[in-house]
Amino acid sequence: MTQEAPEKDTEQSAKQLLGFESRLIHAGTTTDPYTGSVNVPIYQTSTYRQEHIRGDVKWEYSRTGNPTRAALESLIADLEGGVAGFAFGSGMAAITAVLSLLHAGDEVIIPTNVYGGTYRVLAKVFDHFGIGYKVVDTQDLTAVEAAIGPHTAATLVESPANPLMTITDLAAISQIAHKHGLLSIVDNTFMTPYLQRPLELGADIVLHSATKYLGGHSDVVAGLVVVSNKELAQKIAFIQNSTGGVLGPFDSFLLVRGIKTLGVRMDRHLENASYLAQHLRDNPAVSRVYWPGFEDFPGHDVNARQASGPGVMMSFELAEGYDAPTFFRSTRMVALAESLGGVESLVCHPASMTHAAIPKEERDRVGITEGLIRLSVGIEDKEDILADIEQAIQAARK
Repeated sequence: MTQEAPEKDTEQSAKQLLGFESRLIHAGTTTDPYTGSVNVPIYQTSTYRQEHIRGDVKWEYSRTGNPTRAALESLIADLEGGVAGFAFGSGMAAITAVLSLLHAGDEVIIPTNVYGGTYRVLAKVFDHFGIGYKVVDTQDLTAVEAAIGPHTAATLVESPANPLMTITDLAAISQIAHKHGLLSIVDNTFMTPYLQRPLELGADIVLHSATKYLGGHSDVVAGLVVVSNKELAQKIAFIQNSTGGVLGPFDSFLLVRGIKTLGVRMDRHLENASYLAQHLRDNPAVSRVYWPGFEDFPGHDVNARQASGPGVMMSFELAEGYDAPTFFRSTRMVALAESLGGVESLVCHPASMTHAAIPKEERDRVGITEGLIRLSVGIEDKEDILADIEQAIQAARK
């Protein structure tokens, strides 16, 4: 069977009339057509019986298509407002598939504090195939346009960007990209479609590390891609089938289940993040807090225009006289760990963890310092989160 890009049917389009929180639960393929199960089952199969050769069959091999994965893909396409969705085995597999649209000699513009994994795959993998990149402060639209050259093929931005929460005007960046015939790609991991929908702002492709807020429980590793038009859908479908980095049926099931509670989880995350950000800012032991919810935060107005909330990730730096390594050793409930977006609160050290692949001089230049602490605010009791962070700060006093 030739892999064709999936398209929305009439029932799925009708579901778009529902409110967003209802669509989290009812969008996409929600009912098993064979049994009436309200949850799409885990079709744990690698292949499918066919009646004759050269038949027009819907399912033939689970790398090409699987009903459980297809349910997830139709769900995320609906939520992001795209033509088609695609599920991969990790966020990096999703980014790799999208970058595989490029050709030798092409280059992509990325932000100054891009996720370290994105930087690494461009600098250490795609460079082997003659695909380059330019690091630009995408907050500066003039700088972005000035960086576009004859070989530029795409912009790939995050907003808020990891880990300094810098804001990029997604509508403006997409307009610039289209003016010059470029693809506009947005990593929407931090915001999710609950808070921000880049395709509605003009982006061509939106991607997620679904491991984070979409899954929400730190129990699945996955990546998602949604595209704005049928031509891109056909290209990504071909890449997905050809390279095979697909998400398995059990993980697809877990991700659908996680997405159903995205709304209630994000509301609690937002409540806790606002509380933590303000208390950290008021703490004399903290020299700076990076969070787009502050009215004086650079890009606050842009974020308020393009998103329905400030996001729930933040970073902060301790004041002089406090030792960051001791802080990390001193948290109790809040875990020092890679990743983010789960129900539990996590801290990480970007310079040695998520952004270690970026050269130190580049990290220092943009502000990813040895003292930077990134906080993924969970949904625990906000007083408990604050108490743990504060006692760790006090323990870090030299």
